[in-house]
Order: sequence, then C-alpha cells, then structure tokens
Amino acid sequence: MNGVIFNTLTVLLGSAVGLLLKKNIPRRLSEAVMIAIGLCTLYIGVDGALEGSNTIVLIVSLVCGTAVGTALDIDGRLNRLGLLVGDRLKRGGEESGVAEGFVTGSLLFCIGAMTIVGCINAGLTGDNKLLYTKSIMDLISSCMLAGTLGVGVMCAAVFVLLFQGLLVLCAGLLQGLLTDTALVAEITCAGSVMIIGLGLNILGITKLKVADMLPAIVLVPPIYLAAQYLPV
Repeated sequence: MNGVIFNTLTVLLGSAVGLLLKKNIPRRLSEAVMIAIGLCTLYIGVDGALEGSNTIVLIVSLVCGTAVGTALDIDGRLNRLGLLVGDRLKRGGEESGVAEGFVTGSLLFCIGAMTIVGCINAGLTGDNKLLYTKSIMDLISSCMLAGTLGVGVMCAAVFVLLFQGLLVLCAGLLQGLLTDTALVAEITCAGSVMIIGLGLNILGITKLKVADMLPAIVLVPPIYLAAQYLPV
C-alpha cells in the first residue's frame, strides 16, 4: 500500500501548489496547459488500448459495464458528491467547478494502464515502482488541473486512496487469476479506452460520462474467461 499512499500524497501536494498559484496563472496559459494535458491523456489512453488483443472482450465489457454504470448513475453520484464537497467548503459559486475537478481528477488519477498494472504489481509482488512513477506524473497533472479546475482536484485524493487501495487488495486476493498477462492486458485496454474518453472531455470535444463506464473493469475478467470457451 506504500505506492498508493505516496500517490495520494503527491495528488494532495500537487493540488495545493496549483491552488496557491491559481490566481497568478493567466487564463490563456491555463487553457493552453489544459489542451496539453488533454492531448497527453489521449496518448496514454491510445497507448494502453493497444495492449488488448480480444476485441470481443473489450466490446462486451464496455457495453455491459456502461449499461450497469448508467443504471447505477455512477457519474451523477460522483458529481453530486463533488457538489456536496463544494457546499461544505462554502466557496460561493464554485460548486460546479468543484464537481468537475473532483470527477476529472478522480478518473485521470485512477483509470488507466499505469494505475491498473501498478496496483496489480503492488498487490501480487509488493513492487511499487510503477505506482511511484505514476505518482510523479500525477504530481504535475494535479498541479495543473487544480490551477484550472480548483479545489475539487485535491478532493480527488480521497478517491485515489480508496480506489487504488481496493485494487491492490483485490490483486492480492485474486493472485492466481491475475498472473495471466493476457487478462491484465485486456483490463488495461478497457481502462485505457475510458482514458481516451476522458482526454476528449478535457479537450472540450465531448462531454462523455466516463465514470459510468467504470464497471467494465470489473466485468473484464469473467467475460475474458467466458471468451476462452468460444469456438475460434
């Protein structure tokens, strides 16, 4: 869990720096940085998505996962949680910004190839190197995001701790299953497709409810195992 705790602390630190510098960052610079972050997010998503090799597993897991997530209204719940945090912080008219920062930060810091593989490595072997590397990236990203989207990005640190901590614990419990590198690749692929959607949102091209797709990650293992019995 050391890697998860370190990642949480870097998000808090980066967000704090971003909030302190927020008033001194020109709007033009903030918008340019957000475009850069969006493009980098797209790159990370595309790179991870290429690791998958079974299109059927990806399609079925994403379709079913999105259906479950939409039924549970995960995106709406996260947004309402962000609004609740905004109300508690009493930051005037910034509540909607808090919600956007919370949801965007939570997804950016928790969904993707480095998060999934890093947490699996930490849970299976205690190797936190990938999570440490990701933490440095999140330190920079959280600083830039907080400077643009506000305190909601800092609040996402709680989601980082809970989500990644759960992944590490699950990896330890499912040790036998997660030694299958092909399965890990498919999980990474599904998560990375979500990252592509998040990148498009950051760029302002779309307004996808990426959080509603989160159940797909849980559905990949059973769908992957079931696919092994399909006739080729």
